[in-house]
Amino acid sequence: MKPYHSLRDIRADIASGQLSCRQLVEHYLYNIKQKPELNAFLETFDKEALAQAEAVDKKLASGHAGKLAGMVIGLKDVLAYEGHHLQASSQILNGFESLYTATAVQRLLAEDAIIIGRQNCDEFAMGASNENSSMGPVLNADDSTRVPGGSSGGSAVAVQADLCLASIGSDTGGSVRQPASFCGVVGLKPTYSRISRYGLIAYASSFDQIGVLSKSVEDAALLLEVMAGSDEYDSTVSHRPVPAYSQMLQTDKKYKIGYIRDCFESEGLDSEVKESILGVKDMLKSAGHEVEAVEFPYLDYMVPTYYILTTAEASSNLGRFDGVKYGFRSENATDLTSLYKKTRAEGFGPEVQRRIMLGTFVLSADYYDAYYTKAQRVRRLIKEKTDELLQHYDFLILPTAPTTAFKLGENTANPLAMYLADIFTVQASLAGVPAISIPVGRDANGLSIGLQLMTRSFEEPQLLAFSNYILDKLTVEA
Repeated sequence: MKPYHSLRDIRADIASGQLSCRQLVEHYLYNIKQKPELNAFLETFDKEALAQAEAVDKKLASGHAGKLAGMVIGLKDVLAYEGHHLQASSQILNGFESLYTATAVQRLLAEDAIIIGRQNCDEFAMGASNENSSMGPVLNADDSTRVPGGSSGGSAVAVQADLCLASIGSDTGGSVRQPASFCGVVGLKPTYSRISRYGLIAYASSFDQIGVLSKSVEDAALLLEVMAGSDEYDSTVSHRPVPAYSQMLQTDKKYKIGYIRDCFESEGLDSEVKESILGVKDMLKSAGHEVEAVEFPYLDYMVPTYYILTTAEASSNLGRFDGVKYGFRSENATDLTSLYKKTRAEGFGPEVQRRIMLGTFVLSADYYDAYYTKAQRVRRLIKEKTDELLQHYDFLILPTAPTTAFKLGENTANPLAMYLADIFTVQASLAGVPAISIPVGRDANGLSIGLQLMTRSFEEPQLLAFSNYILDKLTVEA
């Protein structure tokens, strides 16, 4: 069976009688079983997905199918799905089954999406390479010696390798966008609060946002349209009306675009990535858009600010995993104190332990003002400067990642180098604005390069439309 690029293509073949949802699910299950070395899926829901497919086929035949009928989706292993394992790719949740379904997942099911399985990720969504999973690393389908990015690496590879049409991931500091860049797919992080976080395992609650990995902007728009909106179970979610994003993807407007000069002068930026992004910038200028260099003086402060704040929140959020109520419990405990200590020492991996310890340190009485309070002030400066720029420009463009996919093991001994892989994605997370990564080229090794666009909060319609416009322009020029 041919690989499908969008739900529109799938629905066209279903309407013509060339395809059924059951055949489509069988195709994806076959592909997953043919590529176990990628380690993208931790578990597939074979019987259930096939049963869902047959039910959707009947709905399509009767004309009562939902918006997502024919959409086969994978879930990052941080999203709750009632009666299914939920582990955050960690041993500390080994054997745990979710007691309820995340709001975003429930909305997908209500529109007849078919969920095919749960996907590997960095443990508790902490990582930039998907090497931190307790179930082993995920491999990039373009080059199995390379990482897929993280933390939503399994979700990105599943779309890249045609193991499902789209994936639902989470983005705390770039965990959807950076793997999208490494794997050559579309990765959307909506405005903070646009999608309910109910049922998403918390890493850093003031940053976490459910996002989409897909082959097309159109599918990302449709999935956002279905998942977004108010939710009585999440007090932080926005109550703004949800536009029909999938119907707003055409634009002929001439935009004012700023490209962040500091990013392109960064020492760590790969020359081929720089050349590719600047090529898109020149193409937009030639097409009549106003494109200007802008200054952003806080580039060097973004990664430290992000990691101080997120580790502090992680230290608090991960306190609930203690071996008492659910999940893994150490067999070596002799009393309550040793139960806590040994369970967390044996259940959490090295990177999660590192971030919990760092977060506990910056929240301690002696260092709270020196680190945590100061980082909150810098976050405010970053947000204010980002918002100020977006008052003058419709979009800010910059690379998604400073390099293409790096080799497995290349940065594992150097946590700082790994953290710097997030240098261009954390700005949107700190500011809470929407951002997207779209594939705009490949380097000499055939590895994907991603362009990142940011815009004002809740301006996803123009972000998606302009991203679609750029991809169309690049396709025509190619």
